[in-house]
Amino acid sequence: MSDLFLSFILGLIQGLTEFLPVSSSAHLLFPSLLFGTNDLGLSFDIAVHAGTLVAVIYYFRSELTGMTVAVFTNTENVLGHRRLSYQLILATLPIVFFGLFASELVNNNRDSIENIALANIIFAALLLLAYKFSSRSKELIQLSVLAAIFIGFFQVFALFPGASRSGTAITAALLIGLNLKDASRFAFLLAIPTILGALVFLLKDMMSFDGSIDLLPMFIGFITSMAFAFITIKYFLAFVERIGMYPFVIYRVILGVLLVLLI
Repeated sequence: MSDLFLSFILGLIQGLTEFLPVSSSAHLLFPSLLFGTNDLGLSFDIAVHAGTLVAVIYYFRSELTGMTVAVFTNTENVLGHRRLSYQLILATLPIVFFGLFASELVNNNRDSIENIALANIIFAALLLLAYKFSSRSKELIQLSVLAAIFIGFFQVFALFPGASRSGTAITAALLIGLNLKDASRFAFLLAIPTILGALVFLLKDMMSFDGSIDLLPMFIGFITSMAFAFITIKYFLAFVERIGMYPFVIYRVILGVLLVLLI
């Protein structure tokens, strides 16, 4: 498989799976299992993460502008945006802390197909329980500070490959009673500081890289991941209440079993 085609495939996978409640790391195993390769280097990882970050920032540009203005404006009509900005900051802190101090533990399990497969099945079951038994009656404006922190701590599980960042955040949001659309919106907004933090770690590792960088695969990966991430966010939020979580739960269980069979 040529590097250019592989960059398109990996960008496509990253863009589609970053925001769906499925595991991007599980899907990124398939090029390796099927074609014997899935690694285009650290610079490519930075490019596809940057693509998904640009997509989610562009989609939520109005909300982000409102939150930015709210932080620096002391008027009553921006209180909702200011509250949301503080909740997102607090919800981000747990994964930053654990990312700093537990990265070695996470990296030791990153390439374990068995662990990724098991995590898919376990977190599919948790998503099913949260979706089935949640009241799903609260709106995002009713989210408390403690609830936002709870979502942040639950998102820490996403450090383990196979758990799914958006999946863990949506699961936690459902557990505290948010309706499905607002649970998804909060999870996607929470992706912005989380992906930004991941990029900082990747760029830090990149500082010690002294090899050559192929810009064309990076560009293809960036554009592909950005385009498909934006499409995923737009249509997932438009149809999530109609679709529900059952298709994703079933898919993740099948994916976990398939990974075990392909080992």
